[in-house]
Amino acid sequence: MEEKNKRPEEHGIKLKKFEHGTQKVKCPQCQPPHKMSDNPLSVTINDEGTVWFCHHCDWKGSYYNNSSSVYIPKKPVYIKPKTPQISTTEKMYQYFSKRGLTRTTVDKFQIFEEKGWYGFQYFGADDVLENIKYRTEQKGFRQSQGAKQILYNYKNVAKKETVVFVEGEMDVLSCSEVGFEATTLPNGAPKEAKYEKNDARYKALENCPLEAKKIILFTDVDQAGKALHKELLHRFGKDVCWYVKVPEGCKDANDVLAKLGALELKKVIDEAIPYPIDGLYTANDYYSQIQDLYDGNYEKPIEIGMKGLDDIYKIMTGTFHTITGIPNHGKSIFLDQILLKLAINHGWKFAMFSPEHSTSMHIRRLTQMYLQKGFDEGFDNRMDKEELNKALAFMQEHFYFIETRDSVPNIDTILNIAKSSVFKYGINGLIIDPYNEVDAKRTGNAREDEHIRDFISLCKRFSRIYEITTWVVAHPTKLPKGNDGGYLPPTAYDISGAAHWHNQADAVLTVHRDFDNNTTSVITRKIREQDLYGKIGEAKFQYNFRTRDFQPYEKLPDNWDDNWND
Repeated sequence: MEEKNKRPEEHGIKLKKFEHGTQKVKCPQCQPPHKMSDNPLSVTINDEGTVWFCHHCDWKGSYYNNSSSVYIPKKPVYIKPKTPQISTTEKMYQYFSKRGLTRTTVDKFQIFEEKGWYGFQYFGADDVLENIKYRTEQKGFRQSQGAKQILYNYKNVAKKETVVFVEGEMDVLSCSEVGFEATTLPNGAPKEAKYEKNDARYKALENCPLEAKKIILFTDVDQAGKALHKELLHRFGKDVCWYVKVPEGCKDANDVLAKLGALELKKVIDEAIPYPIDGLYTANDYYSQIQDLYDGNYEKPIEIGMKGLDDIYKIMTGTFHTITGIPNHGKSIFLDQILLKLAINHGWKFAMFSPEHSTSMHIRRLTQMYLQKGFDEGFDNRMDKEELNKALAFMQEHFYFIETRDSVPNIDTILNIAKSSVFKYGINGLIIDPYNEVDAKRTGNAREDEHIRDFISLCKRFSRIYEITTWVVAHPTKLPKGNDGGYLPPTAYDISGAAHWHNQADAVLTVHRDFDNNTTSVITRKIREQDLYGKIGEAKFQYNFRTRDFQPYEKLPDNWDDNWND
């Protein structure tokens, strides 16, 4: 029976942080404080108080606060800038005139001059001044200290159905010249797209929600502008985003206005192109993508960083991969090594549905491979506590585990969770290991092979739309034998559902262990674009039990330890 309105620490709950959001900690009801195990207690803090629920023993409770409390974090305090004395000069108007901007537009946005700096006022939806950004003619920039980060021109775009999103205040003014309401972030464009949820550069988006049903992305055509374009597309989604075809020789909206005039800028925005998601499209809908392909500006495959494997298998975003092999031949652990290499070498993040092992045991395995040291007592190469914490910090940053404790999830549930993790954490890969742990209930009179076909189609479509890589581990149901009676490496045709696993996949890998010489072979059965991200071939490895990882097979030292199990 829950005791009402007791503080979390009175229940023995030890919080890691005292701020809004959800955190996972140990449950004092079912876990001794000293025991290393899962953190099953979800604790959520918000403006109303603190609530918690244990996913292991179902213990729940709450603490609602009517006065100040350490558990209710203070909202950030912003410093509002003083209302400026609007001062204009002919020199200022001449500067904007050279950029194609009229006196009427400059006055509409209440731009002013202050000791050689031009001030751009940031008003909230309630028309309250929240920030001032200053610039010089030589592109010096500064902002009001301690001000709230909001979108420029927010009071005019907050409830608009169509909004142009640009990369600077001058571009906002340029759009206004031709009858479009536009906005921009106060901090410019990043050098590269990182898709980090808490990136301070995009705080203004969190503070300024838009109701727009159509967002036209009109960022600069340079590298930083393309990175910003990807970040905005990632945050808003392709279903509401459109893009523009920037005329040759121009880099942004103001450039088009200054060089080609108002009519051309209006035409560019009027002819914005929707991002295709469903339906039928023409070649013109893909104009910018085709131009990027021609110019070499596209996502290129990346090497994993495993000698031998890199020669036959690379990773391409937006693709679907089937991994098969005889049970206990190392499919899961080899895939773990691929994911760790991608996380270490390229900063990738993954959402993992892998219910065959408990999550804590899975993390244990990943920490061993990451540190190349043993986890358990009794090994001379055992990691110490400091090393373990370092490894856990890395896992926290790169691995997210999908668990549904009440029922076997279907593919829609898994993909919905993965979609949220794309938006919130910027995951690059989804792992389903194995396929047979996903709910196999079929709709209507669908046959098993039709169900598998639709399962793969959903995963492929998800991979393309959200530009991630999906791996599915599928066990074979038929185990082919050789003339000597031993089992041969299976193919995707040996998996239940047969041809779909091979034909629909972009890549098919077989992981096969030879117990006679303790080697593990990775065989690429299919690479859809062999000139791009791999070729048909085989790479051979041997598992080193001391360092907990696979290493290229070659003449091995006498002290090699290869005693392992999947």
